[in-house]
Amino acid sequence: MTHDHDLELRPTAAQTEAALNPPAGRNGGDLVVETLSGLGASTVFGLPGQHALGMFDALRRSRLRYVGLRVENNAGFAADAYGRVTGEVAPLLLSTGPGALMSLAALQEAAAASAPVLAIGSQVPVAGLGGGRHGYLHELRDQQASFRDVVKSVHTVRTQSQIPSAIAAAWESALTAPHGPVWVEIPQDVLLAETSLPQVTAVDATPRELVPRPELTAVAADLLTRAERPAIIAGGGVVRADASGKLRALAERLDAPVVTTFGGKGAFPWEHPLSLQSWLEDRHTTDLLEDADVLLVVGSGLGELSSNYHTFKPRGRVVQIEADPGKLESNHPALGIHADARLALTALLETVGERRDPAAPERVAALLAKVRARIEGQGLTLEQEVLASVRAALPDGSPSFWDMTILAYWAWSAFDARRPNTMHSAQGAGGLGYGFPAALGAAAADPTRPVLAVSGDGGAMYSIAELATARQYGLNVTWLIVDDGGYGILREYMADAFGEATATELTRPDFVALAESFGVPGVRTSPETLRDDLAKALAEPGPSVVVLPALLRMFAPTHLG
Repeated sequence: MTHDHDLELRPTAAQTEAALNPPAGRNGGDLVVETLSGLGASTVFGLPGQHALGMFDALRRSRLRYVGLRVENNAGFAADAYGRVTGEVAPLLLSTGPGALMSLAALQEAAAASAPVLAIGSQVPVAGLGGGRHGYLHELRDQQASFRDVVKSVHTVRTQSQIPSAIAAAWESALTAPHGPVWVEIPQDVLLAETSLPQVTAVDATPRELVPRPELTAVAADLLTRAERPAIIAGGGVVRADASGKLRALAERLDAPVVTTFGGKGAFPWEHPLSLQSWLEDRHTTDLLEDADVLLVVGSGLGELSSNYHTFKPRGRVVQIEADPGKLESNHPALGIHADARLALTALLETVGERRDPAAPERVAALLAKVRARIEGQGLTLEQEVLASVRAALPDGSPSFWDMTILAYWAWSAFDARRPNTMHSAQGAGGLGYGFPAALGAAAADPTRPVLAVSGDGGAMYSIAELATARQYGLNVTWLIVDDGGYGILREYMADAFGEATATELTRPDFVALAESFGVPGVRTSPETLRDDLAKALAEPGPSVVVLPALLRMFAPTHLG
C-alpha cells in the first residue's frame, strides 16, 4: 500500500541526477550556507575568524548576502534587529573562543527580546573536543557551556552529515514561540574538509505552533466578559506575534483600557481612546491596573520595568498569556495560559462576550491628565521638546533603535511609536551599545526606508567601529548621539544615592569630525535646530551622524502611593 507522504519523499529524476553528481570543490562550509539558503535565509551577519574560514569561503559560492561588522557583539545586535523587524531567522556566523564569547551580550539581549538569531560558531578540530586541553588556538574547555545559559537551544556537529539537520533543528527552535537565539557549533576540520555529500536543497524546519488550551481560554473569556473593571497590559509578545490587530479588536469589544510595556511599544495605538500609553513608571497607572478586577497580561512576564519596579500588587484576578513557560506566574499568581499571543487572542475573540463601558475612555483621559500634570510639574521642558523633535523628524514607518540612555528612558514612557514593531531598545537585557549596530541590521533588512539610532556619548563609544560598516554597505541609518560628557543616567543614579558621582565622566572625541573621517556626514545640532537637522539627515541616502550636546535629566518616577 502506497501512502501520499511516500510519494512526496520520492526524489524527481532531476533531483536524483543532481544528488549523484554534486559539484566539485565544496567543503563543510558549503553545507552550512546551502542549508541556510534552503531554509529561506537571504542575509547573514558575522565576522570571520581562523576556525570559521570554511564557512566564509563558502559564502562566495552562495547567493547569501553577507553583512560584516567590526565587533562580534555588534554583529549580534545587527542580527537581533534583523530578526525583530522581519520576524525571520537572522544567521550570525562567528569564530571560536574569543569571537564566539564576544557575542554573548548581544545574544542575551536577543533572548530577552525574543529575537530569532541563529548563531553558528566554529570549534577547534574534532580531536580537541571532549574536555581535554589540546593547546589549540581559541580553545575552551566547554564552549557550549558559555552559551547554554543564554540561548534557547544548543546544537553540536561532529560530522558533515549532521550539519543540515543541526541547522534545521536550530532554525525551528529559533522560530518556535517564544522566538529566541540559538547556538550551533561546528569543528574547524569538519568545515574545511572537502565533501562529496549532495547539495542541500529545500529544508523543512517549520516551527511548532504554540496553541492555547481551550479550557483555559474559555475561563479567561468568561472572566473578561463578566468583569466590571477589566484592563490589559500588552507586552513585547504581542509585537513578536504580530498580534496588535487582535489586541485592538479585543480591547474594543471589552472597552478595556490598554497599557503597553516598554518592550510592547506600538502594540496598541497611542492616541486610541482606550490607550493608557506606556507610563508604567507612574503610580497613577499602577493604581488603575491594581484596581482592575480582571487584568489581562499578554506577552509580558511583568518583570522589573513592567511592574513599576515590583511595586505593582494586583488586587483582582490576573490572566496571563505568555509563550515562555518560565515567565508564567513567575511574579504574580494568575490563570496562566502558555501560548503564542496571536493564537490566544484569536481564541479569546471567538469566545468573549461584548461588554460596554462608556466611562472607560473618561477614566483613561483622566489618568493621562494626571500623568501629564505630574511630569509638567518637574520643569523638564527641554527633555520633552527634544523627544518631540525626534518624533516630528522621524517618518511614521521608519524603525528606531535606542541605546540605554536618558532620552531612551524618556522614549519608553513618552514616545509614540505610531506603528507596531518600529521602536526597539535594549531594555530586555540592558547592555550598552545596542542602538547603532541594531539600526544597521534593520537597514540591511529594508533599504527602502531610513532608520534612526539614538545613543548617548558613552554608549556611542561601544559602536564607533561600525561607522565603517555603515559606510561600506551604504546603509540608511542616521545616528543621533546625545553628548552629555559621560554616562548620564549613572551620573544621576549615583548623585541621588551617594551625593556625588564616580567613574561617570568621560573624555570623548569630536563625534562630527570622527564620523567624517569614516566618510559619514556629520552635523552638530542644538535643541532648537534638532528637528530640521535630523529630518534632513534622515532624508539623505546613506549613513549620517547628528550630535546633540545637551544635558538631559530623567523624570522622577513614582513607585509608591
